[in-house]
Amino acid sequence: ETVSQFINLGIDVFAEQGAGDRAYSPDDYYIKAGAKVCGRDEVLSKCGMITSINRPSEADILKTQENAIVLSLFYPFTNLPLVKLLIEKKITAFSLELMPRTTRAQTMDVLSSQATVAGYKAVLLAANHLPKFFPMLMTAAGSVRPAKVLVLGAGVAGLMAIGTARRLGAVVEAFDTRSAVKEEVQSLGAKFIEVEGAREDLSAGGYAVEQTEEFQKKQKEKIKEHAVNADVIITTAQIPGRRAPVLITRETVEEMKPGSVIIDLAASTGGNCELTENNKTTTVKGVTIIGNSNLPSEMPVDSSRMYSRNLLNFLKLILRDGNPEIDFSDELVRGTCITHNGEIINEKLKAKINGTDI
Repeated sequence: ETVSQFINLGIDVFAEQGAGDRAYSPDDYYIKAGAKVCGRDEVLSKCGMITSINRPSEADILKTQENAIVLSLFYPFTNLPLVKLLIEKKITAFSLELMPRTTRAQTMDVLSSQATVAGYKAVLLAANHLPKFFPMLMTAAGSVRPAKVLVLGAGVAGLMAIGTARRLGAVVEAFDTRSAVKEEVQSLGAKFIEVEGAREDLSAGGYAVEQTEEFQKKQKEKIKEHAVNADVIITTAQIPGRRAPVLITRETVEEMKPGSVIIDLAASTGGNCELTENNKTTTVKGVTIIGNSNLPSEMPVDSSRMYSRNLLNFLKLILRDGNPEIDFSDELVRGTCITHNGEIINEKLKAKINGTDI
C-alpha cells in the first residue's frame, strides 16, 4: 500500500521476492504498485537504502553497499559485533525502536504501533488458554463469575490489553511505576495498583526506568498480593537497553491458581516472569506461562501496514527529491541513528562500546 508513496518521494523501490507472502501480499501486488521484485542478494547489493523488520544479519550487511542507509529494529545494545560491522562498512543505520517518545514522533513510532497489536493479541491468546469465561454470565445453570486480569506495565501494549480485556468482560487491574498513566488506566475501566516511592525520570521519554532495591521489594510484594488472585496476568514492562524487570517470581507462580495464564510480552529481554522461556509455552504447577515477544507477527496484515506507514513517515524526514538529506539537528533523526560514516552517533551506544556503560 505504501510502495506508490515511496515512489512519489522520488525513489525506485525493490522488494525481496516472497517478502510479503506471510502478510498475504504476494509479489504481484508489489509489481502492480510499481516495485521491482528480485532476490534478496540482488536487493542488498543494488539498493542504497534498505528497510527491514528484523535486523539484518552480518552476512546481509556484508552484501550491502558501503555507505548505504539501513532502517530496521537493530536493538544494538545486545548485538555489538553487528554494530562494529556497520561502522566498518560506513553504513548509516537507523534503529527505529530508539525513536524518541514525543508527540511529533507518534506517526513514526514503530514500538507503539507494534505494541498495539501485541497488547490486543495477548488478551485473545490468554482467553484461548484460560479454562473459563472472561465475562460474567447469568445462565440457567447459575451465574459465572468474570475472569480477573492483571496487566503489568501500562504503556501502549498494556493499555491495549486493558481495553481488550474489558471489552471481553473481565475485571481488570493494572500496575505501572509511572503515576502519569493512572488516569488512562482508570478511563479504560481498570483499577490502578499503586506502590509508593517509584522513581520517575522525565528525560526517559515516557519509558519506565530502573527502580531502587527498596522499591522493587515493595513492588514484588504488592504484585504478588494481586497476582495470586488473578486468572490472567499480562506483562509488558521493559527498560530500553536493559534486562526486563522480574515482577513475577517463582514463588508467586507456585501460589497462583491452577489453570491461570501468564502472557509475557517481555520474553525476548529476559521476561517479567522468573520462569518465562522466550518463544516457549511452559506449565508450572498448573499455571501456563507463554513467552512471546513477537505477537505482531501473528497479525501480519495490520502489523505490516502500520510498520510500513511508520517507515514512510520517517523517510520523509531524511529524503529530499529522492536523495538522502540527513539533518542531525533533528532530534528524531539523531535519536534513531546509531552509526554514520564510520562513527557511532548514539551516545549511550558509544559508551557501551567503550566499556563505560551509561
